[in-house]
Amino acid sequence: MAELRVIIAEDDPGMRLVLRRLIEKEEGFVLAGEAENGPDAVRLAREVSPDVAFLDIEMPGADGLTTARTLCAENERLAIIFATGHDEFMSEAFELYAFDYLLKPFDLARVRRTLGRLRSALAERREERPAAPPRVTHDRLTLRSRDGITFVDPSTILFIERVDRESILTTTEGELSTSEGLGDLAERLDPGLFLRTHRSYIVNTRMIVRAVPYGRWTYTLYLKGTDKTALATSDKLAEITE
Repeated sequence: MAELRVIIAEDDPGMRLVLRRLIEKEEGFVLAGEAENGPDAVRLAREVSPDVAFLDIEMPGADGLTTARTLCAENERLAIIFATGHDEFMSEAFELYAFDYLLKPFDLARVRRTLGRLRSALAERREERPAAPPRVTHDRLTLRSRDGITFVDPSTILFIERVDRESILTTTEGELSTSEGLGDLAERLDPGLFLRTHRSYIVNTRMIVRAVPYGRWTYTLYLKGTDKTALATSDKLAEITE
């Protein structure tokens, strides 16, 4: 298996050195670059296309949470590991589906365990063989799953949520699941009707009835026809309300 490419974004040279040495000693990983702040981390990620990003939360230019949102919007398969001296941001970090949240000073054994779990998780992901996507059409959505092929009227879809390695469609007629990623599904849905409101959600914007703050940068969306909710980041909600 190819080595996993890692970037480090950390303004403390000593912390960068600790992480660099850990990564260089861990089988299956290669350090692809380092950055001292959020904007440089984004530029670096665009250059080297990493599999993993270690992000300090308190960085100059743009903090780790803001940087993570940008990185994940550009690469939904990127694994984020936050490293910080404080635990106050933990809840918000895991809203971004962080792989792990490491507190400084690092427990070196804990960091090695995290890298081991990450290596196994990404190896399993790489072994998946996604089906070839059907042709783009807004008249109906063709879903492939272990049980066969299902044809869905897009107007019945309320929202789609990514859970583990499945995309769960909540529709007016019930739930459906597929292994296809949200990125592939979004490309085949009408952009005038559906919006990727969050890393893990696509929402039928005509079905939204209320948005309630959930954390500092996130909103809970309430929709017609279901008691289930979806999430939206503040910038995506702004697109809906413009």
